[in-house]
Amino acid sequence: MECLVGLALSLILVAPLIKNSGEFVARQIQYEKTQSIAAEADRALELIGRAIRMAGYQNAKSSLPSTRKNTSSTADIQLQKNNGYRGSDSLMIQHGLSDGVDLDCIGNTLSEDRTKNSFAHQGFLVDRQASAPKGVRVNGGSLICQSLDRQGRLQNTTLMNGVHRLAIEELPANSIRAFKLRLEMTDGTSIHKTFERTFATRNLL
Repeated sequence: MECLVGLALSLILVAPLIKNSGEFVARQIQYEKTQSIAAEADRALELIGRAIRMAGYQNAKSSLPSTRKNTSSTADIQLQKNNGYRGSDSLMIQHGLSDGVDLDCIGNTLSEDRTKNSFAHQGFLVDRQASAPKGVRVNGGSLICQSLDRQGRLQNTTLMNGVHRLAIEELPANSIRAFKLRLEMTDGTSIHKTFERTFATRNLL
């Protein structure tokens, strides 16, 4: 009987500690997932922003006609509304090659063989996850990078999953063209975070 009483008292004392430890571990997991989502979102927004800043660039040494330099062109940056996963917007950008090292949205070094009509193409859209195993709950859509391969053909590459929605808004025109990006991220359960950044073009008016 004394042993049973002692065991019961031990359980009463230990149970809160076990509960608190479980809650701490859960909070730690939640925190790490949130930090990972934030890092992924920041990387994605910076990639899109880098492409926006390059839109319409033409190298001064290029043999292409320079009449389009520093002009507004619908071909250089194309925004399409509500055509992706959960009404996400998409963006397609083209630009020339600089004298330095240019990278596309998946990290490939841009060269003449990765261009079309001497322009590099970079696109961003959100599509439904296609890589999730059957029966597994999908936590949002996939952010897709569109770029050109070495044969100048458009290719789609998944940058990351967990995207609930991507909204892109062109701000009222002043001296430059600027775009506000709103990226909504989710883990499919308890985390839903929104990240916003604004980027301006450097070569388009």
